[in-house]
Amino acid sequence: MEENNSQPSKYEIALAKYNTNLNDADIQARVADLIENKVPENNTEEVKKLLFNCIDLTTLNTTDSDESVMRFAEKVNQFDDEFPELKNVAAICVYPNFAAIVKNTLEVEDVNIACVSGGFPSSQTFIEVKIAETALAIADGANEIDIVISVGEFLSGDYETMCDEIQELKDTCKDHHLKVILETGALKSASNIKKASILSMYSGADFIKTSTGKQQPAATPEAAYVMCEAIKEYYQKTGNKIGFKPAGGINTVNDALIYYTIVKEILGEGWLNNQLFRLGTSRLANLLLSDIKGEDIKFF
Repeated sequence: MEENNSQPSKYEIALAKYNTNLNDADIQARVADLIENKVPENNTEEVKKLLFNCIDLTTLNTTDSDESVMRFAEKVNQFDDEFPELKNVAAICVYPNFAAIVKNTLEVEDVNIACVSGGFPSSQTFIEVKIAETALAIADGANEIDIVISVGEFLSGDYETMCDEIQELKDTCKDHHLKVILETGALKSASNIKKASILSMYSGADFIKTSTGKQQPAATPEAAYVMCEAIKEYYQKTGNKIGFKPAGGINTVNDALIYYTIVKEILGEGWLNNQLFRLGTSRLANLLLSDIKGEDIKFF
């Protein structure tokens, strides 16, 4: 098929407004500098309490069942009684078929129900299935939806298919937050991560998220840096504040502090809340709790 190259697509026009020609080594050096010079000052109890309040407490296991998810949600209920001085997690994140279980179990206010949807984690299914799955999750109680971009379409340059899908899924979500996962480990370069970030935001993402946690590498500070730069530039051009969520491979309190520092340094104080900053993790909750309380706690 002969392509008509005379007219750039609206996606190419959108991308042309940004510098997407990034040098990976340069990004690495900037991130290393930031980690060395800025992370230590954020190693405070106040920051750790905020980070805990930004967690999307996640269970996405093949072995999940109605019973295990119910117990998972019960723990979040109990948290308010056991730790009344701390703010709870931001959301519980589960597969769509468990949305109703979480809705029926969850008793605490201010904790959202997030569902991964749209053929998670590969995103390899029919758009009709993605829309149906998303609509069913919302009908069952989800008020946040996490989807994955069509990575293969993006890498082959078919931005239209990728972006149309995001727009259709955002239309399905209506007022509910749509978090768009870039699967940065599969994108390979800082330039690709920047392009995918911009296209996702232009297509209706309320949040952009690094990874599914099912592919390695998952979240990296370098990917976070590029995504936050894209969010900042998009905000400067459009006035729209888009949220940021690193997920996958956040295994230590220091990992979380690194992501906090990147958000703080690039996006500023306005993003340091759970309306615009989330951490997708399951193991971090106990680690942060233990750190805050100064004793080994295995609550979740």
